[in-house]
Amino acid sequence: MIYANNFVIADYCQRIGISGELKNDALTLATIMRAQLRAVPFENLDVQAGKIVSINPEDIVEKIVYKKRGGYCYEVNSLFAMALTALGFEYDIIGARPMFYPHRRPKSHMVLVVKIGAERWLCDTGFGSFGLRTPIELNQLGQIIKQDNETFMLDKNERGEFVLKALVKGEWANQFGFDLQPMEVIDFMPVNYYNSTHPDAVFVQRYLVMLQRADGRTLLSGNQLKQLRGDREEITEITPEQLDDVLWREFKLQR
Repeated sequence: MIYANNFVIADYCQRIGISGELKNDALTLATIMRAQLRAVPFENLDVQAGKIVSINPEDIVEKIVYKKRGGYCYEVNSLFAMALTALGFEYDIIGARPMFYPHRRPKSHMVLVVKIGAERWLCDTGFGSFGLRTPIELNQLGQIIKQDNETFMLDKNERGEFVLKALVKGEWANQFGFDLQPMEVIDFMPVNYYNSTHPDAVFVQRYLVMLQRADGRTLLSGNQLKQLRGDREEITEITPEQLDDVLWREFKLQR
């Protein structure tokens, strides 16, 4: 479980724009996941500023809830886990292996598997581009799952690991693989340092900022701003002089 002394569930709910009664059930789980994805950007501004990202829980709360920033997977999924802790959900922190690279990569991505009765739900608020929009129940193996304008499938590989696939331009593309071996936040410290500092890490190489919308998503990748709405994609080249305006206008972020 992830705790932070400065985490207040009411302040978190205000940050992600929800109100009303929250229960320990699948509906609440889906509600807060969707709300966080639409309110808290996936972003690497600190890495681009030459900083090592802190995955200390109190630092994450201060950054995302009170300074109204975003973060990458260790930050945003840790924040989501704090909300689950406050609401009495049981969950495991899981290491996932990104699978869209040309070569095999380590388990550098953090996801959560939430337990509700006999059900196990995959949750992820920090994958970036083709990320989940609501939880997926692990028993939905092989089923085509529509979430807004995205389509996913959960499968298993020859090692018995779960594999999340997304339908990308009419073809199934592996996104990440995982097993159910629980981990702790401290287990992600080496890969967090790598992603914050190593020149081969994509977060070091270029700006990556993404926010989900009801009809698609807005993605800043390097100097390209991509607006994806349904099947339509609009790409705009931005200059360094335009960056701050784009970050504020599209993501409500300040460097």
